[in-house]
Amino acid sequence: MELDSIKKVYLIGIGGIGMSGLARYFHKRGCQVGGYDRTRTTLTDSLVEENISVSFIDDTSDIVDSWSDKENILVIYTPAIPRESRILNYFKAGGYVLKKRSEVLGIISMGMFTIAVAGTHGKTTTSTLVAHILKHTGYDCTAFLGGISSNFNTNVLFGENNVMVVEADEYDRSFLTLHPDIAIVTSMDADHLDIYGTDDQVKESFRLFASQLKDSGKLIHKKGLALTGGLTYSASEQADTYAHSVRVENGQFFFDFSGEGIAMSDIAMPLPGLHNIENAVAAIQAALYLEIPAEKIKAAIGDFRGVKRRFEYVVRSEKSVYIDDYAHHPEELRACISAVKTLYPERTLTVIFQPHLYSRTRDFAPGFAEVLGMADELVLLDIYPARELPIEGVTSRIILDEVEGGLKMLCSMDECLHYISIRKPELLLTVGAGDIDTMVGPLKEIMSHA
Repeated sequence: MELDSIKKVYLIGIGGIGMSGLARYFHKRGCQVGGYDRTRTTLTDSLVEENISVSFIDDTSDIVDSWSDKENILVIYTPAIPRESRILNYFKAGGYVLKKRSEVLGIISMGMFTIAVAGTHGKTTTSTLVAHILKHTGYDCTAFLGGISSNFNTNVLFGENNVMVVEADEYDRSFLTLHPDIAIVTSMDADHLDIYGTDDQVKESFRLFASQLKDSGKLIHKKGLALTGGLTYSASEQADTYAHSVRVENGQFFFDFSGEGIAMSDIAMPLPGLHNIENAVAAIQAALYLEIPAEKIKAAIGDFRGVKRRFEYVVRSEKSVYIDDYAHHPEELRACISAVKTLYPERTLTVIFQPHLYSRTRDFAPGFAEVLGMADELVLLDIYPARELPIEGVTSRIILDEVEGGLKMLCSMDECLHYISIRKPELLLTVGAGDIDTMVGPLKEIMSHA
C-alpha cells in the first residue's frame, strides 16, 4: 500500500504510545483518522483535542456509519488487542487492508535514512535523546517515540528532511520490519518470554535485527552484548566509545566522552543514573556519524529534559521528593532505584511498584524481589494484566514473599494512597507500566503538602 494513496486511517488500540504516534502522523498528513481503545486516558484525551475521533466501546455501529467505504482505508492494529475484539473481526471479515503498527513503520521508513533504537530497556530514552539532538542542532528529523518527549510534549516529531528516528520494539518481533541505516542496541535481557519462549530466542531476534542494517549501515551496541561487528559503547568500562570521569556535582551528573578520534569533556546530563549516561553515549555516537559538531551535541544534551514517566520529578522540595518511572523489568528497576539512592543517599526510600503482566511476574519474580529489596519501604500493588488472562498461582505475593528486609506490604491503590497520606515519606518512587500512572495526581497532592 502506497502512503500517498491512504486517505483514511483507523487504529485499533489508538491509545497506545506507539499507535497514538501513528494517529498523529497520519492526521498531520491530512488523513481522516479515528480509532478505538478500551480505556480513556490523558493520551486519548489529547488525541480528541487534536480532532482525532476515539471510541471506547468495542462496538461496530460507529464503524458501519463512518468507515464502511473500504476505498483508500488503512486499518492499523496492535498485537495487544484481544483476538475476540468485535471491531478487529469486523475489519478482518470485511476484507479491509489491515497492518500491524510495525508494518506501517516499515512502510513509512522506506526510502528514508532511518536511525532505529532497539533494546529490552533504554530504547525510549535513547531514541528520544537522538531525536532531540537532531532537532536541537538544526539537523532535523521525523521521529516516532515510545514515550512523550518532555521537550516537545509529544511522541511524534515532524521534520523537513529525509531522516527518521524510530524506537524499534522487540515485542512480537516487530522491529524486524525495519532496515535501518544506523541501528542502536541498548540491551538484550530476557523479556517477553510469553512471545519468545526462551532467552536464546530473544537474543536471536536482536541478532536478526542487527543483520538487517543496510549495506553501508552502522551498528552501535552496548559492550558485552552477544552481537558481532559494529561499534561498542559503555559508561562503566572502556569500549570503542565510552563515558568516563562520571561524577555528581550539586545534584547533577557530569561525564567525559571518548570515541574514535574525538573527546568531549564536562558534559552535563540532566537525567540521573549511569544507565542514562550510557544512553547518552550511544546517542552521541549516532550524532557523530551524522557529522554533527561535538559542541552542538554537548549543548543539546544539556537541554534534554527527558521523557514523561522516565525518572520524572513530580515533587521536588526541601522536605519531599517524589519521582515517577515507567520501569517494569528487574534491570530497569535496578537502574532506577540505584539512581535514586545515588542522588539521595541519606533519605529513606519508599517504593510503590505495580507488576506488569502475569507472565513477566512469573518469569522474573526472584529478580524483582532482589531489586525491590533495595527499598527501605516497599508497597506492592496487584498485577496489571494488560493483554493477559490470570495465571493460576501468580499474584504480586510471589514477589513480596521473597523480598528480604525492610518494611513491605501488599495493598490496593486506595489503601496505598491512605498509607502514603499518613506516612508522608521523604523520598517516594512509583514504578510500573500499567495504570499506576493514575495515582500520580493524588500522590502529588499528598507529597506537595508533606
